[in-house]
Amino acid sequence: MAKLRITLVKSPNGYSPDQVSTVRTLGLHKINQYVVREDSLCLRGQVMKVKHLVMVKEETNAAE
Repeated sequence: MAKLRITLVKSPNGYSPDQVSTVRTLGLHKINQYVVREDSLCLRGQVMKVKHLVMVKEETNAAE
């Protein structure tokens, strides 16, 4: 299954509380921090909700 690298590029301060909590739920706390997660529909929905705050790239594994 594909993995997504999600990077926080803009602060969620000043945005609605549900967007702030979505960023925190993704595991992001600081600017330029990233997490690698398994791709799923639920994760894609969370990313779409805060797409103006994050950058998403598909991770490729050279070992596979």
